[in-house]
Amino acid sequence: MGDSKAFLTVPRQEAGYRPIHDRITDFSEVEQTLNSSERKLQASRCMDCGVPFCHWACPLGNRPPEFQDALYKGNWKKAYQILAQTNDFPEFTGRVCPALCEKSCVLKLSLDAPVTVRENEAAIIEAAFREGYIQPVRTPRNGHRVAVIGSGPAGLAAANQLNRRGYDVTVFEKLEYLGGLLRFGIPNFKLNKPIIDRRLHVMEEEGVTFKTNTAVDLTRMPDGFDAYCVCTGTPQARDLQIPGRELKGIHFAMEMLAQQNRVLAGQTFGKEERITAKGKHVLVIGGGDTGSDCIGTSNRQGALSVTQIEIMPKPPVGNNPATPWPQWPLVLKTSSSHEEGCVRRWSLTSNRFIGRGGHVCGVEVEEVEWIPTDNGRPSMRPTGKKETLKADLVLLAMGFLKPELPPLPENVFVAGDAGSGASLVVKCIASGRKAAADIDRYCIARGK
Repeated sequence: MGDSKAFLTVPRQEAGYRPIHDRITDFSEVEQTLNSSERKLQASRCMDCGVPFCHWACPLGNRPPEFQDALYKGNWKKAYQILAQTNDFPEFTGRVCPALCEKSCVLKLSLDAPVTVRENEAAIIEAAFREGYIQPVRTPRNGHRVAVIGSGPAGLAAANQLNRRGYDVTVFEKLEYLGGLLRFGIPNFKLNKPIIDRRLHVMEEEGVTFKTNTAVDLTRMPDGFDAYCVCTGTPQARDLQIPGRELKGIHFAMEMLAQQNRVLAGQTFGKEERITAKGKHVLVIGGGDTGSDCIGTSNRQGALSVTQIEIMPKPPVGNNPATPWPQWPLVLKTSSSHEEGCVRRWSLTSNRFIGRGGHVCGVEVEEVEWIPTDNGRPSMRPTGKKETLKADLVLLAMGFLKPELPPLPENVFVAGDAGSGASLVVKCIASGRKAAADIDRYCIARGK
């Protein structure tokens, strides 16, 4: 490292977010950036710790010490080249990854101030596009064809890797736009969609074929391909089948998030179709990232109030002895959307939806206790303490069901959430890369 002791004199500096009063008026990205000099200083904080736990924690096996060193020395192109060896899409992970690498950084343990790996990663890839380091490269074709079903992060990673190995790759997407979860599940204020389009353009120039509005029946794969990669994600959200579920105004979170992204893309919806929080009291059921995205979207749409409830107990603040370093810490997370305004509550279960004139107007909730058990899995017990929360719009953000796939022949591989259940973008990219390597070995072994 150029300066292995910089962490002693250079404090952690995050770029931060745009002011709340400014950002809630639009859907532009909320995160700001540092200038090049400040970014290099942040890279200098990587302390050459000997055992790079950041590398260990990254599902992609990124090598932060190496690209941090290049960045600190001002060699942005080398930093990009190191990063691109393990990560197909740093522009995605640099924006939406929870940064497992940072939670395992030695400076997280010693100072609670890890290196800003994720922000540095985003800065490197943006410099690469800006400076023209990224140019389409056409790999000689090997005569074999692979179909990728689904264009989310796993599908795009598999397609990118296979294309660079010389395969003719066709990506089939059932929806009207490419990107899957990146396009429809993540709000623009976290990932602006021209970022996706920029990468898709590079992939098309490099030879990948994309087909939208093309659904594929997994029991009848399209003809003419040597292998297939199923990357269809987890389309089925977990439902809440309690009395009153049929009332109007109750929606899955993805219905709202995807529609809002379509609206921002120029599509229009009739009054009856439009899901909007404008002038409404919103209740988000589910405490994860999807629920957080609903909060940010609701505030931007003009909600009167937003409440988020979670059936699990409130996580510890700051430190959790049950998940010590270098594990991922299960602690209270406050997102930029939470900061923009909402009421957060925990240990609440929903008993029934309450309606008026066929439309939801409230939800009866009940406090629960979590009792330790011998098997290590706590048991939930209702307390009898009930109340009604006002809600004109209810958004169900309770996760997704792992899909049940039909029996698949040996030349069909599965990647991303379709195989693992709902996961992180970074893990989906890693899974897509692995599937591409498996397909390559399969085709080589069979002479295909």
